[in-house]
Amino acid sequence: MNMEDLYRLLRTSHVQAQGIVDTVVDPMLVLDASLTVQNASRSFFETFKVDRYETIGQPLFELGNGQWDIPDLRRLLLEVIPKAAAVINYQVDHVFPGLGPRTMLLTARTLVHPDNASHSMLLSIVDATDRFRRDAARDLLLGEMRHRMKNLFGVVQSLARQTTTEGRTAEQYRDDFLGRFGALMEAEDLAFVTQDETALLKLLQRILAPYKGGPAAIAIESGPAVVLAPRSLGSLSLILHELATNAAKYGALSVAGGRLRATWAVDASGRELRLTWVESGGPAVAPPTSTGYGTELIRSVTSYSLGGRSELDYAVGGLRAEIIIPLRSEALPS
Repeated sequence: MNMEDLYRLLRTSHVQAQGIVDTVVDPMLVLDASLTVQNASRSFFETFKVDRYETIGQPLFELGNGQWDIPDLRRLLLEVIPKAAAVINYQVDHVFPGLGPRTMLLTARTLVHPDNASHSMLLSIVDATDRFRRDAARDLLLGEMRHRMKNLFGVVQSLARQTTTEGRTAEQYRDDFLGRFGALMEAEDLAFVTQDETALLKLLQRILAPYKGGPAAIAIESGPAVVLAPRSLGSLSLILHELATNAAKYGALSVAGGRLRATWAVDASGRELRLTWVESGGPAVAPPTSTGYGTELIRSVTSYSLGGRSELDYAVGGLRAEIIIPLRSEALPS
């Protein structure tokens, strides 16, 4: 074999080897024993937006803006060669030129050349940024779900204990409890699906939907946009359900010609939400001689769960209720 044939054979082998390397989707480097870049895949050049002359023949720790110059990584890679070990998914968090903040996973394995006993290293790089973000979002969602479920079970237990059995049949207790439980479920459903300024309007619509086909006229007047936390929606759902149930039993929703208007406003400072419930055209109203469970629930939920206050005016012409709760500054849309 003459020199020309030998050169052609070597070049063919080199082209084939390079072609194999270039088929790898993730960026890949071939390093020699001193961790100098001998070869690189096309995906490496494309991912990190560098040229061959910036890469081939350069020490790994001098590439780019020194993103790989990490003492722990240097130690691990130098241990791979003499021990024929491997580094699997070593995480590098760095601001890469042209890419921004990224999370890269490095895997290094030794390549042994039996002809001359020399060693080189195959270093593959996987961009795991999006995966890490999805995992973090999933963990956050699961944590939020666990927290909500724990709170929900606590509220359900409280409802079961506080829904009095005195003077009620088992059927009445069941209906009252399930009604409040259903209102809570409506709020939880809204909190998962709608976490924007429309949630309060949708909550009112859902709570009052069963009474839309009745003889009374119901008007929901949208107030200014507000964003409420899921816990606040859950507490408001219990209050609104209680008001609607009482209106259907004794108030404006119990007779033809009754009228109900629900609306809300935010004070000038943007720190307080005022939800107004006004009934008219129903049976004459008389102030209760004793505080019932419904009234106690409205007051306690408003005070302890929402950190606000409730004002119930049992006027002869109809109940007027105002629920005033504080708004966090971040709850208001910009």
